[in-house]
Amino acid sequence: MKNVSIAIFENNEDFVNELKRFIGEQDGLSVCATTPNGNTALELVKSSNPDVAIVDLTLIGLDGFGVLDFIKENRSECICIAIGSYADDKIVDRAIEHGAVYYLAKPVKPETLVDRIRELSSNKAIDYKVSTDLRDKRKISSLDEKISNIFITIGIPPHIKGFTYLREGIKMAVEEPSVINRVTKELYPKIGEKFATSASKVERAIRHAIEVAWNRGRTEAISSIFGARVYIGNERPTNSEFIALVADKLILESFK
Repeated sequence: MKNVSIAIFENNEDFVNELKRFIGEQDGLSVCATTPNGNTALELVKSSNPDVAIVDLTLIGLDGFGVLDFIKENRSECICIAIGSYADDKIVDRAIEHGAVYYLAKPVKPETLVDRIRELSSNKAIDYKVSTDLRDKRKISSLDEKISNIFITIGIPPHIKGFTYLREGIKMAVEEPSVINRVTKELYPKIGEKFATSASKVERAIRHAIEVAWNRGRTEAISSIFGARVYIGNERPTNSEFIALVADKLILESFK
């Protein structure tokens, strides 16, 4: 198993120490750099070349957005997880725009961060297309990133449980489209088993996530994602309809 090196750029020393201890107990993970200072973080990114960077948005000196920009431009293969004190849509959207593939609102449990790190690292599908002047290097998003970006665009916040459960359900539907016909008997129970919860709680959390998105009224964003099929007013898709819509979109994109 390839060791995943992790840089922690966070200004809360107690949290850094707690996270370092927890990561140190995990197989295949190691901490390669830590600092609360954004300017120092840039040097550490160059010298330690981490696989994953945990970036607090409120660093000393250069803020987390500046660090994300630097990593995006200079170490685009590095997976960035942003953390911050707020779950405000504008903050989340901005973090994603600056290169984060995931956003977590504080307080963050070390277990949650490690789960995300393992998930993002194992599903990482990166390829490069480099132009003759080496300035056209771009990262092709993994399935997880694509799904997460869709959720962020239409207004499903990353900090709610339904975000994670929905993403897992969509991944299952992409891998096996027929599972959409067995949502209650198979999809919910499998997600519940993976996340140590009940199928009924999975169903409710997914329904809540969809309700949150539709209540925010991002009609244009929803239309841009799903094209001609637009739900308006109080009308919104069922859990299975939403999972099928996103899975179908991703499957079709994979053939382009």
